[in-house]
Amino acid sequence: MTLDYLLETHGLSREFNGFAAVSDLNLRVRPGQIHALIGPNGAGKTTCFNLLTKFLNPTRGRILYKGEDITALQPADVARLGVVRSFQISAVFPHLTVLENVRVGLQRSRGGSFDFWRSRGVLDQFNDRALKLISDVGLSDFADVAAVELPYGRKRALEFEHIGSTGNPA
Repeated sequence: MTLDYLLETHGLSREFNGFAAVSDLNLRVRPGQIHALIGPNGAGKTTCFNLLTKFLNPTRGRILYKGEDITALQPADVARLGVVRSFQISAVFPHLTVLENVRVGLQRSRGGSFDFWRSRGVLDQFNDRALKLISDVGLSDFADVAAVELPYGRKRALEFEHIGSTGNPA
């Protein structure tokens, strides 16, 4: 069975004290498609993304992800499914290399704290996995480049990989 739509909304609406910020949104996104949401300030773009990621609950309507109704899920549950938003302001460590940024996320597997003060040998155990993740998003040629030096698009790819390596949105 093929998946027709990765993400769908049916009659999605959000009102604030009688003001309709999003009204009757019907959206269908097929797997592999890229879309943009454009409009002037106040048009409801941020509200739409907050609805899709469940940071806001809809006044009416439904949200389907891979055919499953996610309208009643909590934001953390939706994020675990892979529906997350990113922000225009970069959320990487600018003066760490691409490799070091991804490795920071992988260090969570050691426990509740980040081990910045550990020996290089302890931290190097994460390099193979980090390099694989970096390759997966097309940043292999930039592994030793400081994040601050990356072009915007590549920095965004690093952000997504950093999220993916932690299993949680940043």
